[in-house]
Amino acid sequence: MTISREDIEKVAVLARIRVDDEQVSALESDLGNILDLVDQLSAADTDNVEPMAHPLNAVQRLRPDEITETNQREAFQAIAPATENGLYLVPRVIE
Repeated sequence: MTISREDIEKVAVLARIRVDDEQVSALESDLGNILDLVDQLSAADTDNVEPMAHPLNAVQRLRPDEITETNQREAFQAIAPATENGLYLVPRVIE
């Protein structure tokens, strides 16, 4: 698959990047090679291949979901500048 000079220039404008004329010809070659590789991957026969959720089929070990700290809400509210009914009061920042 090939990519045209116009496509590269259009993408450069959309991406808001400046691409010189010599860069365009280099990009045309490089992007063409990348698209050729994608075409080769697309042509691979994957009909009898079962999809994997993870390439290593690894299982993540999780720690138990247990409470490890005591409730310190009263202590934190005691040192807060302003609280009311168990809530922290903060200055208004939006008019």
